[in-house]
Amino acid sequence: MTRRRTEEYTWVPAARYGRELRGLTLNLLVPDVERSLPFYRDVLGLEVRYSDVDFAALSGPDEIQIMLHADHTYDTVPLRGRLQAGVPRGSGVEIRLLGLDPDAAERRAREHGATVLVPTADYPHGWRACYLEDADGYTFAIGLPTPA
Repeated sequence: MTRRRTEEYTWVPAARYGRELRGLTLNLLVPDVERSLPFYRDVLGLEVRYSDVDFAALSGPDEIQIMLHADHTYDTVPLRGRLQAGVPRGSGVEIRLLGLDPDAAERRAREHGATVLVPTADYPHGWRACYLEDADGYTFAIGLPTPA
């Protein structure tokens, strides 16, 4: 694993952080953590618990946990070849973040120049949702339940 951070790592030890994680946790591989971070912080409204050039840890309501790892940190695993191929990330995966306000997320996406794939609407399955895409091609369905 290649690290490019030059400052001393002062956040929680990796083993402690790993033991704190619960349920479904996303680890998204991105070419550039600093370029990707604004989407998660400014559009999705997630809290940045830690970030540097190699890694970011984000959290949101209902125990949402998302990590961003820079591609270069995966230089010793077989996945490296796929990362270098330049194919869109996340094809065929829709990441649902339920419990976040879709109207607010869509507004922030437009303000920050993020891609709105599908504007906010009410759906027959009982959710009000919008579909957003980050700079790396990951698709997020952001939604809240509609009144019964």
